Amino acid sequence: MRLLSKILLVALFLLLVRLSLYTVDAAEYGYVTILGKHVATFDGGADGAGLHLGWPWPFSSVQRLDRRLQFFDLPATEVLTHDPEGKTIDKTLSIEAYVCWKIAGSDAVDQFVRRLGTPERARDILGPRINSQLGAAITQRSMHDLVSTDAGEKPGRTHVDEKMQELQFELMTQLRETLLRDYGVDLVDIRLRRFSHPGEVRSAIFDRIRSERKKKVTEILSEGELKARNIESAAEEKVRELLARARFDEEKLKGQADTEAMLIRNQAHQKDPEFYAFLKQMEKLQSILADNKTVLLLSTHRPLFDLLFMPPRPLTSNPSLPKDDKKNGQGGMP
Repeated sequence: MRLLSKILLVALFLLLVRLSLYTVDAAEYGYVTILGKHVATFDGGADGAGLHLGWPWPFSSVQRLDRRLQFFDLPATEVLTHDPEGKTIDKTLSIEAYVCWKIAGSDAVDQFVRRLGTPERARDILGPRINSQLGAAITQRSMHDLVSTDAGEKPGRTHVDEKMQELQFELMTQLRETLLRDYGVDLVDIRLRRFSHPGEVRSAIFDRIRSERKKKVTEILSEGELKARNIESAAEEKVRELLARARFDEEKLKGQADTEAMLIRNQAHQKDPEFYAFLKQMEKLQSILADNKTVLLLSTHRPLFDLLFMPPRPLTSNPSLPKDDKKNGQGGMP
């Protein structure tokens, strides 16, 4: 009986020791309370990690909170964009975003636990508050600030990138100090994940886009056809102008050639009229006999061949020939 009592006492002591020991991980905050009263906070990222001794449960309790960066998605919400210049109508957009946050430090753990309690409850409380601020900021911006292909003022950045950076800075400025003061939460970042038109109007928007694209295609095709006709008309006019100039040059050259030919013929006729007449007759005979289908059966005694066998002797002014040879015509064509 005594042995059993000793065993029970040892087991109870070991159980108390076990319940009095707890560990804090390097990625955690250890929030220690005794009878519901906060007594200590151990920062695992500093010197608070490791094994600790305290009062056993249920007198003491340790709540472990993640000290690392955390994030959660904001619920999708529909907002209206606004055009301050009144050039476009307001349009509904569905906004999806996410929030990065963490507990501000070991000094803010007590405030976080008292105001929020757990990361899950932090999402439930911080989500609607941040979402309302995000919606209010979006309504002050036009559709061009959210959907645009324009380049930004800085190289490598678009107009939308710059506007999103301005939106992020505005939200961080409005919420960071407030959340730190009220909940002990360090708001690290707010980013838009997606913004698009609601599903019930998306099909109508796509139909309108297709209609506008078809209209644009028709305008471009009409403009292209008009330019093509103008180019074709200009080309035809240019061709007519070139042909007219070429015909004019042709007639001019022909006239010059005829004039020169006439001058040469006159000179040749003046030098030897008989020989000139002979050449003209040869040209006529050549024109008659040029056709390979024409067959002439003529006697060699015909006058036609007299011109071939006895051509006229062209005049010569070669002083080396004797006078008798000039008279007999031996200096002419053989």
